[in-house]
Amino acid sequence: MENIFKNRIETLDELEASRSEIGYPSKFAAIKVIHSLDIHSIDFIKKSPFIVIATSNQEGECDASPRGDEAGFVHVIDEKHIFIPERPGNKRMDSIRNILTNPNVGIIFMIPGLEETFRVNGKACVSRDQELLDKTAANGKLPLLGIGVAIEECYMHCGKAFKRSGLWDPGRWLSRSDVPSAARIIAAHVGDKIQITEGEVQQSLNESYTKRLY
Repeated sequence: MENIFKNRIETLDELEASRSEIGYPSKFAAIKVIHSLDIHSIDFIKKSPFIVIATSNQEGECDASPRGDEAGFVHVIDEKHIFIPERPGNKRMDSIRNILTNPNVGIIFMIPGLEETFRVNGKACVSRDQELLDKTAANGKLPLLGIGVAIEECYMHCGKAFKRSGLWDPGRWLSRSDVPSAARIIAAHVGDKIQITEGEVQQSLNESYTKRLY
């Protein structure tokens, strides 16, 4: 890594030596991890319409990808296993490709308006189990495949990040005129490779959102 970041902590020993400044976990944070889903965890997952799944490939190159659908779209198989249906996306298959070389995944489950989140870490596989695909159909369409996760640990995460960011507070949202334009950004990023205008990108996005959600 370039020497642009000064006064770096580079070892675990250095990190532990900084504990007097950083502090230690609360008694709840230190023992909150469980290793399978209980009734409360399952209830949270069934009420969550949005997750972020983190993966990395065998070289350690990382990716964090959003997934969303009606609340409960992530199927709970049992207390140790969940199944995430793969809905139509950009077809890059970044998460899927990573899982095929490195099964370790981390997932954050979110519920709109709730500042606390639920986290799951475990080992993933790519599955075309027909029974699971049938159970996770949406809008009359079956997913072609999905991500199965064997849970190794899970826990609640406090809401400080959401409180600081005001993510669920409409009073702190940008006005519509100040929100960055996805079409403009995409057009700028691909403009040196293909000839495309912001308007053409926006039209493609609109068609994708209205005709290719499932």
